[in-house]
Amino acid sequence: MSGVLRAARSTDSGKLGEMLSQAVLANAWKPQIHSGAQDIAHMGDLIDRGWVRVCEVLGEVVGFIARSDAMVQSLYVRKDAQGQGIGTQLLEDAKQRVDHLELWTFQANTGAQRFYQRHGFSEAERTDGTGNEEGLPDIRFVWKSPKKENAHG
Repeated sequence: MSGVLRAARSTDSGKLGEMLSQAVLANAWKPQIHSGAQDIAHMGDLIDRGWVRVCEVLGEVVGFIARSDAMVQSLYVRKDAQGQGIGTQLLEDAKQRVDHLELWTFQANTGAQRFYQRHGFSEAERTDGTGNEEGLPDIRFVWKSPKKENAHG
């Protein structure tokens, strides 16, 4: 399934905050450290910074990516839209805008690890979780554009 990508608008913050909250609730290993209202406010802040792009299918927002330059802050797809290429579309769009990307994912999130590895990301670092607010062991992944590597090779 292919969607329409666009910059997020302030009016999207409620939908995106809910998507974030639902993703936390769907994973028993992930502690719920923010309220729904805090998730909405957080998404509003990221939108205000210009970091968020959303994917719409039939006029409904089904996924988003938040990125500050090369750092992917978050990538979420609504549960009922997962497995349909939305995450891939958002990630490929980000890859077209920069020559490298990096992100963190939790070690417990094996699905995310497989997704990023399928899309050319390599593991760069593992931590015990003392550096994130959830306190969960995590992994930093990096991706470099093959075009950029070939230009220097």
